[in-house]
Amino acid sequence: MMDIVLIGAGNLATNLGKALRGVGHRIMQVYSRTETSAKALADVLQCAYTNTLEEVSQQADIYIIAVKDTALSEVAGRLQKGREERLFVHTAGSMPMDAIPSVRRGVFYPMQTFSKQQEVDFKVIPCFVEANSDSDLSLLKELAYSVSDVVYELNTENRKYLHLAAVFCCNFANHCFRHGERLLEEHGQIPFSVMLPLIDETARKLHLLSPREAQTGPAVRWDTNVMDKHLQLLSDTPDRQKIYELLSKSIHDDQL
Repeated sequence: MMDIVLIGAGNLATNLGKALRGVGHRIMQVYSRTETSAKALADVLQCAYTNTLEEVSQQADIYIIAVKDTALSEVAGRLQKGREERLFVHTAGSMPMDAIPSVRRGVFYPMQTFSKQQEVDFKVIPCFVEANSDSDLSLLKELAYSVSDVVYELNTENRKYLHLAAVFCCNFANHCFRHGERLLEEHGQIPFSVMLPLIDETARKLHLLSPREAQTGPAVRWDTNVMDKHLQLLSDTPDRQKIYELLSKSIHDDQL
């Protein structure tokens, strides 16, 4: 088991910290820019905390940096002093491994959408690892397999496309849910919960079919009678109308 310091106390750090502690790793300390968030996570993980980078322990086996992309390089750089022989990894899907300036560096990217309030089964979350040495890569694989059954080695270049695909599959899909929610609110005050069985079945089918095979709806059939009526209903929201047109054409073209 490994001694770990978490740099960050947000959604990902909270879920990862719980998973790591749950399988026996020792979370030595939590750092966060704000004392309140550092203490809140440290209380959950039963460890020390600090909101000062200079007070971060120098004794950990691995430092997992889970901060905003824009702060990653600065935070990693400031942590180097006194820890030159330690392994630093970040958790960002879209950032290169070299965003960390240390000699020993890597990436530990659990691909999932996280919330502090929502417990997740880490065993089914795919984890993608990268390191700049074979020995550290083996160490990260060992760490990943301790919390997940799904582990891949993936370099920076390919991870960029993985993250892009995740944005389409998660963030963009969720934004479409938001458009649906607003339409329901605006026309009848219908609760969004009526859509949940449909959303659940849409996701469930993807365990058996490819997204292309699972696609249904008027765009697949190119049913212009239905589509034209939908576009007319969206005439007072041009942006939403444009989204409908672009997605419909993309769905149809994908079926050709």
